[in-house]
Amino acid sequence: MEYRFLGRTGVRVSQLCFGTMSFGAEADEATSAAMFGRCRDVGINCFDTANVYSQGRSEEILGGLIAGCRDEIVLNSKVNGPMGDDVNARGLSRRNIMLAVEASLRRLRTDRLDLYFIHNFDSTAALEHTVRAIDDLVRQGKILYPAVSNSAAWQIATALGISAREGLARFECMQPMYNLVKRQAEVELLPLAAAEGMGVISYSPLGAGLLTGKYGSGRKPEVGRLVENARYMKRYSPPEYFETADRFTRHARERGVETAALAVAWVMAHPAVTAPIIGARNLTQLEGSLAALNVKMTPEWRDEISALSVTPPLATDRLEERDKK
Repeated sequence: MEYRFLGRTGVRVSQLCFGTMSFGAEADEATSAAMFGRCRDVGINCFDTANVYSQGRSEEILGGLIAGCRDEIVLNSKVNGPMGDDVNARGLSRRNIMLAVEASLRRLRTDRLDLYFIHNFDSTAALEHTVRAIDDLVRQGKILYPAVSNSAAWQIATALGISAREGLARFECMQPMYNLVKRQAEVELLPLAAAEGMGVISYSPLGAGLLTGKYGSGRKPEVGRLVENARYMKRYSPPEYFETADRFTRHARERGVETAALAVAWVMAHPAVTAPIIGARNLTQLEGSLAALNVKMTPEWRDEISALSVTPPLATDRLEERDKK
C-alpha cells in the first residue's frame, strides 16, 4: 500500500479510501465488519461516511469498528443532507452544522473528525456563515480539516477566498465524482486542487458499476444500481457511456486485467488524485476494487485508456491549447 500526503496537511492517507455508504443498507453488520477488516489487512487507513448514509446507521457501524484503532484511522464524514422530518435538520446553516457534527461524533464514538465535508453547497445559507461555523469547529478540535464535496470549482474558489480574507480554516480536500465516463473534474476541479495544494478523495471510480464489465450497449445485469436506482439510472443514462463501457471492457480483457481493478487504477493514477473511494456491498465486490493495487499503471497506458472516452473540453474552449506543454 502506498501512502500519499493529503494536500498540504502533512497527513498521509492510503492510496485507496473505503466508502461505507453500504453499511447498514446493502451490507449488514457482519458483512460490514468483514469488509472493514479486509481493508485494514491491506493497509487502508482512510474511511469515508456521511450522516445521511442509512440515516446515521453507517456512522454507527463504522464507529464500532474503529473503536480499537481510532488513532490509526483518517475518518471522514459529511453534513448537509436531510436527517429526519425537522425542517431545520438539513442544509449548511450554522445551526444545523453545529447540531449535525455533535450527532455524527456520538454515532462514530469519537471526539473528532479528521475530515468534515460539506456534502453539497447550500444556496440558502450564506457561504460566509458556513465557512465561519466550520472554522469554529476546527478551533474547538471537533474537526481537524474542513473539506468539500459535490461542488463547482467557482464555489470552492469563492470559499477559499473568504477563508484567506478572514483568516479562517480553509477547505483542505475536495471530493468530486470522477471516473472514465464522468471526467468533468478534469476541467477545473482537479487543476484547482493542484494549484491550491488540496487533497482529492474522489468517488465513484466504477461509475456505479458501469465500468465493472457487467454493462454495455444493450447489456445489463438483472440487479445493480443502474437497473434498480432511479438516481443512478439518470446519472448514467447517456448511450455513449455504455459505448465507452464496451470499449473499456474489451481493452481490459485484451490486457488480461479485471475490469473493475483497471477502472480504479485509472483514477488512482491521475496526478491530482490522492485516493479514490472504493465501495462494496460484499467481500467479492471489494476484492475486485482492491485488485487495483496490483495494476502497474503507466502514463502511456493511462492515456490509452483515456482515449476510450470523450475528453471534456478545456475551461476556456480554446481547443488549440490542449496539447501545449
